[in-house]
Amino acid sequence: MAVTGGAGFIGSHLCETLLASGARVVCIDNFQTGSRDNVDRLIESPNFSVVYHDILEPFPNDLPKFDEIFNFACPASPVHYQADRVRTALVCAVGARNVLERAARDGARALQASTSEVYGDPDIHPQPESYRGHVNPIGPRACYDEGKRFAESLFTDFGAQSGVTVKIVRIFNTYGPRMQPHDGRVISNFVVQALAGEDLTLYGDGSQTRSFCYVDDLVDGCLRLMASPSDLSQPVNLGNPVETTVAEVAELILELTGSRSRIVRRPLPVDDPRRRKPDITLAETRLGWRPQVPLREGLERTIAHAVRREHRASFGDAAVAAHG
Repeated sequence: MAVTGGAGFIGSHLCETLLASGARVVCIDNFQTGSRDNVDRLIESPNFSVVYHDILEPFPNDLPKFDEIFNFACPASPVHYQADRVRTALVCAVGARNVLERAARDGARALQASTSEVYGDPDIHPQPESYRGHVNPIGPRACYDEGKRFAESLFTDFGAQSGVTVKIVRIFNTYGPRMQPHDGRVISNFVVQALAGEDLTLYGDGSQTRSFCYVDDLVDGCLRLMASPSDLSQPVNLGNPVETTVAEVAELILELTGSRSRIVRRPLPVDDPRRRKPDITLAETRLGWRPQVPLREGLERTIAHAVRREHRASFGDAAVAAHG
């Protein structure tokens, strides 16, 4: 099996779970936003290998034949995908093409990691897969939003024309251990700021909502989707249907960290969605999937990992081991 973007946040958790199931896994990454630290301990397994490769180029010919290809190769946070908007759009488009062409060559299934951002700032709530979205095609987020929409179209048409079994997952806000500390997303920002005793930066009045899914639940849903019958080729929402305001998340993180940080407000970014909540009826009926980890429990795990990471950065691995 191949996981493009396998050294990233979600990709590394996916690699870990696949390995635990006994699969042979090839992690394909150019480490633009992924981290070697995320997969270092996986390299000890004889069933795991890392290939440094840019998904804008076709897959190397010397790679093994794959049964399944999970395409997670793309910067996923605004601070990263807006750093080079043209490249982000091309990664979504050309990267998807390269994955599909390799899947056709190998006779493999291919899963595209799409996003709830295809819904833009939605006019209906919650968002079902049938909703076509409300996206600004020339805004600062368009390279990612429209890039992922194009990738969905490419996967759908390529699958229909070639016979390749394709799967498309629309991922809603996901969090957990190994999030990049400064990726600009809500939970990673708040956790880093709270642990450092810095002000928590709240954009807007905090009433905008998100639906936060713990990464283990998300990975479970992706694996169920990949294994689902070939007729399920339409996009499938995966996310937590429990809607939470950003202000509530800030207060909960302050409580769990015991931080005395203040909450300060800044202007809301352009095209930032006001509400985000998935309709997961399709995932429930076709995959038997529903997230299991409550927000409080998931945040406790995420914060604990962040604390260990900070100890490791400050004192080294030996000190972390000594402190459990």
